[in-house]
Amino acid sequence: MAYDRTERRSRIHRGIRKKITGSGERPRLSVFRSNTEIYAQIIDDDQGRTLCAASTREKSLKGMNVKRIEQSTAVGKLLAEKALAAGVNKVVFDRGGYLYHGRVKALAEGAREGGLQF
Repeated sequence: MAYDRTERRSRIHRGIRKKITGSGERPRLSVFRSNTEIYAQIIDDDQGRTLCAASTREKSLKGMNVKRIEQSTAVGKLLAEKALAAGVNKVVFDRGGYLYHGRVKALAEGAREGGLQF
């Protein structure tokens, strides 16, 4: 096969990143999804630094014995909580080349429930 899923995802992600950048007033919420875990971070692209991050590997979420979609919602809520503590309430959503469906959508909805606006 000429290119596989990861190459396709990275090509789509490059196209998204041409249009989306995070600023100091409105940083970027970036999502990475693996088969077992999901990671999210809020990034200020102007300064090139991560303001806060959350994942299913967090100690507070590690013991959860629920489905991955519910874990993703919990990660979104935790990230929103950390972002509000860091003084961020508006973000730009970067789906990372993944479809806005399933775990990525659950994370976004969890972040919105937690108080982030995008």
